[in-house]
Amino acid sequence: MINTVEIDRPHPYPPRKTPFTTRFWEALAEGRFITTRFGSDGVPTFPPRDFDPATWNRDVEWVELSGRGRLYSVTSVHAAPEAFKAFTPYQVAIVDLEDGPRLATAFLGPVETPLDSQVEIVALRYTDNMAFAARPLTS
Repeated sequence: MINTVEIDRPHPYPPRKTPFTTRFWEALAEGRFITTRFGSDGVPTFPPRDFDPATWNRDVEWVELSGRGRLYSVTSVHAAPEAFKAFTPYQVAIVDLEDGPRLATAFLGPVETPLDSQVEIVALRYTDNMAFAARPLTS
């Protein structure tokens, strides 16, 4: 299970949802961070995919991720697309999850956060949509 952060406003840019990824978004709303892997011994991929891009294997299995990882990179965005201009500056990070995948996401921490710091993925519950972000892990 991952923590959920309530955000009292609509999401500035709705996430792209497909019939296949509906399962991901529903799990996120329940506080679970899930993705796909291919074959019972496969490495999890992110974002969730309905086929393995390397082998075209469609033996998809949904797995729950711990939501913990390490900060690989972080930057502060000052010149943003129109939908996000009101939120500048904001942080974006690349996170290496302990379960294997590397992902880019919003970062709810200072840009000065040391690289390789422990982070956690949190669900963001906007008034109209779900999203996720990383934040520094506090003990």
